[in-house]
Amino acid sequence: MSFYTDSRPGIFPGQTNNVTNGLCERICIQATKVFDACMNQSQIENYSLTLTDFNPANPTTPLNFVSGNSLGGTTTISNLVITRFDDRPNFARVQATINIPVTVTYTDANNTPGTATGTISLNQDVILYVPQPSLTPIDVIAFGSAVIAEGSYNPTTGGFTISACVTTILKVVAVVDVLVPSYGYCPIPPCTPFTGDDICPGVFELPLYPTAVSPQSTTNR
Repeated sequence: MSFYTDSRPGIFPGQTNNVTNGLCERICIQATKVFDACMNQSQIENYSLTLTDFNPANPTTPLNFVSGNSLGGTTTISNLVITRFDDRPNFARVQATINIPVTVTYTDANNTPGTATGTISLNQDVILYVPQPSLTPIDVIAFGSAVIAEGSYNPTTGGFTISACVTTILKVVAVVDVLVPSYGYCPIPPCTPFTGDDICPGVFELPLYPTAVSPQSTTNR
């Protein structure tokens, strides 16, 4: 079977006669569906932050903390454990370590400015809605943001002992195919040039998006 040989009309992509307010088509799109999510905000203190990727390399210690935050980098999850509740279908205890990459700015003992990177890792233990297993895999992803308020040099680790404000978000997601109503392609108007004249009248005639005849209209002839 395919979208266009299914015996259930009206639930597959293609043209539709419902043109109310410009509605003209049903489209199958691939999207990340979020089944559940939660956010946690916390203040951490006396956290030992190990540093790597010093720029410039081999700074002269001790280092003087200037600032730090999570600009750039991808938050990852490790040690993920999902434990379902027997008495609460579709709910589960989700345990994970959220790893947030951070960049730290400092000056060394010679007052030379530099940067280095590190990772803030926080353990999360929450309850989330987790759908039952299916052919489409369910995934747990995380987003994180951190602002390091203060830090002091730790000669033992070569990094900083920090205090930071951290926000983490956990999401239960799956990549799915969704049928949605559509008003067609988004029209994109031409840019308004700052200077110059139009020297290419009639040249740019290709449509912005491809046009395809619905398979139903060709097979029903």
